Amino acid sequence: MALGLKNVQSKENGNRRSFLKWLLGFGIFSTIASVLIPVIGYLIPPERGSTAGGGRVLVGTTLDIPFGMGKVVQLGNKPVIVINTPQGITAFSAICTHLGCIVDWDAERQLILCPCHDGLFNPQTGAVIAGPPPAPLPPVPVSLEDEEIYLGEA
Repeated sequence: MALGLKNVQSKENGNRRSFLKWLLGFGIFSTIASVLIPVIGYLIPPERGSTAGGGRVLVGTTLDIPFGMGKVVQLGNKPVIVINTPQGITAFSAICTHLGCIVDWDAERQLILCPCHDGLFNPQTGAVIAGPPPAPLPPVPVSLEDEEIYLGEA
């Protein structure tokens, strides 16, 4: 009788041990996966739609952006700053060439301002006036038909 009881106990211990080994392995696998999946997602970002070849996009009217004012709008998945200057409507990429912050219009100084490190850009040319940005803002083709402002190429 004692021999039969020992066999039952060893089988139970064996079942418990295999279950605990499985549980421990699953826990380790889950922990590694929960760390690696976000890292891989960061290193390999999802593809986004391209704005290339999209043609012209209506972004507003001159009533939306009065003289001496600027506004950041979306052109596909890229921000663009549109400014109504004395020389006419101009548009530039709204991504600062320093660290990629989104620039904004400073109505008081009548300049394009990067709020991250106080980079200043010329609203007519996109050239750097002050601050750490290494290059001017890239221009975006702009056209005006009646009072409507279009960005992009025809």
